[in-house]
This record gives sequence, structure tokens and C-alpha cells, in this order.
Amino acid sequence: MLTKRNDLKPFESKVWLASPTMHGDELRYITEAYETNWMSTVGANINEVERIAAEKAGVKYAVGLSCGTAALHLCVKLAGERLYGRPAVGHGAVEGRRVFCSDMTFGATVNPVVYEGGIPVFIDTQRDSWNMDPAALEKAFAVYPDVKLVVCAELYGFSGDIRRIREICEKHGALLIEDAAEALGAAWEGRPCGSFGDYAAISYNGNKIITGSAGGCLLTNDLEAADKARKWSTQARESVPWYQHEEVGYNYRMSNVIAGVIRGQFPHLEEHIAQKKSIYERYQAGLRDLPVSMNPIIEGCEPNYWLSAMIIDEGAMCRQVRDDSAARYQPEHGKSCPTEILEALSGINAEGRPIWKPMHLQPIYRMDAFITRSDSGRAKTNAYIAGGVEDVGADIFARGLCLPSDNKMTGEQQDAIIKVIKACFE
Repeated sequence: MLTKRNDLKPFESKVWLASPTMHGDELRYITEAYETNWMSTVGANINEVERIAAEKAGVKYAVGLSCGTAALHLCVKLAGERLYGRPAVGHGAVEGRRVFCSDMTFGATVNPVVYEGGIPVFIDTQRDSWNMDPAALEKAFAVYPDVKLVVCAELYGFSGDIRRIREICEKHGALLIEDAAEALGAAWEGRPCGSFGDYAAISYNGNKIITGSAGGCLLTNDLEAADKARKWSTQARESVPWYQHEEVGYNYRMSNVIAGVIRGQFPHLEEHIAQKKSIYERYQAGLRDLPVSMNPIIEGCEPNYWLSAMIIDEGAMCRQVRDDSAARYQPEHGKSCPTEILEALSGINAEGRPIWKPMHLQPIYRMDAFITRSDSGRAKTNAYIAGGVEDVGADIFARGLCLPSDNKMTGEQQDAIIKVIKACFE
């Protein structure tokens, strides 16, 4: 078998895809929570995180929660009850209802829809932005005109035309949930990501642009919705002297300790974005002679550059096959594939990742509807007639990968990573 030479020694310390970057104030606010004994789900840190998060996103209210997924869950519950009324106990707010969802995303975008009994319908990806395709969304409304809820994710901190997605939702009388978990600090046409949805979610997970090790916020301009989310997130206790409940509640509220970390991180958001942008541009310059391109930035998008990713030109792909648990490839001079590059990066102690595997390809969702800009993406091949439909998300997944994007990576380390990628095409 052909092998491609790499003379670089592995890094002594691993270069991560993205890891937390601490600055010092985080410990001060954690200590403040400790010394004042506000260690639970109330306190000055939570209040300040909610204030700053709402200000950064350009919305009126933010609700501090235990994670971004909890925020998305309560977004779905709020939207479902607004659309269809309160369900019976033990039933979901969108039970039996179709919900349009981004296809190329992390499973956490879609899972909350299922928590609430919804039926996901996956909307294909726009090749120019790697985000939900507005044309495919329009087609989906033509196929399923009764749908009243859309969940749209913003991939890797690079937004698609979220304003157009919003306009399409309004045209069809649908609510929009904006999954801005990866897009804190990003904007579309100068307007912050997280401000376009009727409800939105951001994340402070350990690898995000700023982190609390955990945590998230629900964003909204609706005070009643914000208050309802706070109530649900603290077990839906009624305002009486004893413990009384008229609704199902959740243990979703943000800890004042976690909030201390996030509070100490927020002043460094723009600094982290600048560092991530520098990483993206260094890759873009260093890989310019290869048959690859970086994750796209379309007109109107102001990214936070959270993860730098690349896609290999179709004609420069060596043979690669994947099943549900393993990948194989056949090396070829002048060509490469994501599997080969990820193996090479691992060989020098650097972490890369495949692109998000589209939801319609996931085993759990393989029987759910999938809509492309031309029509349904299911059952569209014919043994006797050539042709089919273009599956953009599957193609990007096959040819794309996320590159080490840690903002503590040195220029020399990134140059070494670029050298390893170049060697894969020799």
C-alpha cells in the first residue's frame, strides 16, 4: 500500500480542536460565589451573565440554564405551547407535529424536538454557506404546509442567511428557533446571531468560544416566555408557602458557580474571536495551493470563526468508504480524503474532527423526511432511470473535516499542521 511520508515529530502537548482559555477573573467570581455562600442557582453571577448575554445578542432577556441543550429544549416547549396550547401531563408540546430542522448539525439541535414528541423533517444544506438552505426550506413548506416550527442551527460560528430563513418562517406563519450554540459573537448583516429567532439558544460548553465548562442561555424578547423558562428550569414550583406544582418542571437552572466562570470569560469574547479569525486566515493562506477550500463566508456573514474547517475538491478525493462505525481509504498520489488527513493529524498529536454527519444519515433518523431544494431527498433513485437528487450535506460530510482551531495553538504549531496536510496530497 502507498504510504505518504511525514517527517514531523509529534507535539509534546496535544493541540486540541478547541479547548477552554482561562484568564483569571473566572476564579475571582467563583471565589465570590464561595465566600458569599451563593453556591446554588441564584446569585450575582447568574444575574450578570443574563444581563451581558442579552446585551451581546441584542435581545431583551436571557435565561441562564445548565447547558445549551436545556435552552433548546425549553425553546421547543415554549414554541409548542404557544402554537398548540399546553399538552396533557406526560405528553410533549409538539407531540405528533412535524418540525423543520437543520440537517447538517450536532444531534443536540434535533433531540429537544424529539423530547417534546415532535417529528423532525430535515432541511438540506446550502452549499455556499454550509447552513440551512432557504430554497430547501421553501420547498419543505410546499410539501408540508401545516408545519409551524423551524429549528435552524448556525454551523461552526459561520451563519447562513438567517434573515432570509426568518422571512420565510414569517411568510408561512411559523415560529423560528435559532440554535446559536456555536455562534456567540457572530452576526448577520451587523445583527447578532441569536436575535433572529422567536427563541434562541447559546452554549458555554467546554470547547465553545467562551466557556463555563457547561451552561447555556435561552434568548428572547418576550418577558412572559423568559419568566416561564425560569419557572420551568427550577422545577415549576408555584408561588405558595409549600411545594406545589401545576406543570412539569426541570432541574435546568444555571449554577452561580458556573456563572462565575462565564462572567469572567465574557470580557474576552472579542479577543477570542480575533484569535480564531487569525487561525482561519493562516489556514486559508497556508493551504491556498492545495485543491481544498475553507468553510465558506458568504456576503452578510460576520463569523466568530469558532472552528476552521476545510473541504477537499471533488476531483482531489482518494477513495474513502465509511460505515456506521469505521472508515477506510486507499491512498493515492496527489489526492487525499478526510480520513487520511485526520489520521495524519492524530499522528503528530493534533486533534481534528469530521464534519457533522447529517441528521438524515443518522441511524435513529433514517426513516424521517429529508427535503432538498428540488424535492424529497428520500426514495428518489430508480434502478432503470439515471439520476437522483443532490444531497449537499452528505457531500460536505464526505469531503470535509474540522481542523485544529485552539486559540492557544502557536503559529509554529499551525504551520506544522499545514505541512502535514500538504504531505497528504503528495
